[in-house]
Amino acid sequence: MRSFGVEEELLLIDASSLQPMPIGQHLVDHSRGPVPTGHRLSVEFQQEQLEVINPPCTTLGEQLATIRAGRALADAAAGEAGGRAVALATAPAPTTTHLVPEHRFEQIAAWGGITARQQLTGGFHVHVQIDSREEGVAILDRVRIWFPVLLALSSNSPFWDGTDTGFRSYRYQLLNRWPASGPIDVFGSAAAYDLYCEHLLASRAPLDAGMFYFDARLSERHPTAEIRVADVCWAPEHAAVLATLVRALAETSARRWQAGHPPAPVSANVLRAWMWQASRCGVESYLVNPHTGTTAPAGDVVTHLLEHLHPVLTEYDELDAVETVLATILREGTGAHHQREAHGAEKDLAGIITAALQTTP
Repeated sequence: MRSFGVEEELLLIDASSLQPMPIGQHLVDHSRGPVPTGHRLSVEFQQEQLEVINPPCTTLGEQLATIRAGRALADAAAGEAGGRAVALATAPAPTTTHLVPEHRFEQIAAWGGITARQQLTGGFHVHVQIDSREEGVAILDRVRIWFPVLLALSSNSPFWDGTDTGFRSYRYQLLNRWPASGPIDVFGSAAAYDLYCEHLLASRAPLDAGMFYFDARLSERHPTAEIRVADVCWAPEHAAVLATLVRALAETSARRWQAGHPPAPVSANVLRAWMWQASRCGVESYLVNPHTGTTAPAGDVVTHLLEHLHPVLTEYDELDAVETVLATILREGTGAHHQREAHGAEKDLAGIITAALQTTP
């Protein structure tokens, strides 16, 4: 079975005031080193964030336990400094961010201007094992048309700067202000992927390869395809199932590549429109069916995704568990829905944080 691991970017808040708390560097500097489970804590761009790097897994059950353990580790570390770690993909209240004092981050901040200052976003990144760069690019070429569904299922960032943005995933809108971000075209080969990256670097718009914030990319450090499209999820169960869907998409795509099936010829610009629609509406209305290019009820599109992945999910004995959690998401809503419920008629931004703290572990 193809291994897969996740990275979660969590929001750090003061346990008393429930306001974002700039302690990310402090927590990493004072962490107790490697833990027996293989989890690691890392800084992100802003001090109000903490990244949890989870060890690779091979099953949905392992992934769920690992995500819970990683979130607990982050929350315990924050607790030692009077804070908490919470799974929200944007900070609901107005926030003054504090840059992590690293030279590279300082360069990016100076170059990015207001885009960098407003970049306090929590993503959910899934690394899936690949056997070669050619296989990795073949996977990227074939999974991309399903990214709107993954974004919609993860959507957990409707509030930003004290405002209901009208989006289910406003994180996706903020992240896509960077020059090398969002959907990518079909490459066809690792050489074409590398040439694309070379052209971007030659433009000097992204300062380095670490600023390739594509929806998916080949990892520079690991033999993995990195799927970066999702918000950090409201609940561990949502996160584990989303990671499982990504692994199943990668395996299905690799098999289709090996069998000679070409990727769908959907341009990056068309896919960008699909992603905007998913960012705006989540699973609460319509999504684009990638087989037809037209909108359909979100539940129907999720059903199409499950049909596409049925052989692999059945082979891995994960279909029933995945279907159960997806049915719950479609019935009860994603994090975006739960945030708006907590906000309520009183427009209580602190209530969002309180509700998220009860669900994050």
